Amino acid sequence: MRYAVFNIRARSLVRGTLLVLGSVVLALVWGGFPNVHGSLLLILPACAAVWGTWETSRCLQPRWSFYHGGVLLLLYADVLALALIWFLFLYPYAKWIQM
Repeated sequence: MRYAVFNIRARSLVRGTLLVLGSVVLALVWGGFPNVHGSLLLILPACAAVWGTWETSRCLQPRWSFYHGGVLLLLYADVLALALIWFLFLYPYAKWIQM
């Protein structure tokens, strides 16, 4: 294998970012955005986003550099994507918000 994206053992920012972005798009489609409805299938994009966040965190370096700062920014974006996915998963079941 020539590319690190296809090698699971190698670190890859591209793989982590694609997993998170793909899971956000999949969660928006399966959640029925903008008319959000409950779906247990949203657990799969949530798990994929957690895996993508873990893949991104593997790329952190022990010493600070601009690369390390960029990886931290990607981790913050991953946390926001996870929050969006969990919101889409839990919002239809929270009847007290819809009053």
